[in-house]
Amino acid sequence: MTQIDYYLFPLSPFTYLAGTKLEEIAQKHGASVNYKPFDLFRVFAEHGTQLPGKRHPSRQSYRLQEIARIARMNDLPVNPRPLHWPTDPKRAAAAIIYAQEFAHEHSRGDVGKLSFEILSACWAREQDIAREDVIETCLTAAGFDAGIAQRDLQSALDIYERNTDEALAANVFGAPTYVHGNDVFWGQDRLPYLDAHLAVTG
Repeated sequence: MTQIDYYLFPLSPFTYLAGTKLEEIAQKHGASVNYKPFDLFRVFAEHGTQLPGKRHPSRQSYRLQEIARIARMNDLPVNPRPLHWPTDPKRAAAAIIYAQEFAHEHSRGDVGKLSFEILSACWAREQDIAREDVIETCLTAAGFDAGIAQRDLQSALDIYERNTDEALAANVFGAPTYVHGNDVFWGQDRLPYLDAHLAVTG
């Protein structure tokens, strides 16, 4: 089975705006998705990319317009200025990492749904994804044991850092990014390209 490495950041609005289209594309082509939460802010620092709040006002303004525009096009609720953004993404990243391990071991739970639930909590439901109770609710909604949120955080953070190292090695510079072999697709608007690519390469 072909594999898509999915580099996602739990605080990224454009990762949220991708909805569940990646999972639909993967199912269509019989591909598996390897969810790799990573530290986008560290990648920004490595590449010399300014954080959103430090960019030129024209870019900040355009970013807000674009978030609202894409949300309308995809019929997704969104607050371009969410109440709890930025916040600490580590607990959310750890939940996705542990849930993926759980899903592989027990063949239950939906990691794609969990990722979208966490992103929706931030960008549509005005919830703080740094809170354990918020993550527990997202886990339950995706078919996982809420206790996953209480597992050792440090072990997951080691994987989070390793994912970030791998992202840098794979020429990932933003989120969401989808990697298939040596082909890199950056941004939710590149999902049709990934779809077409998989149709040819399998």
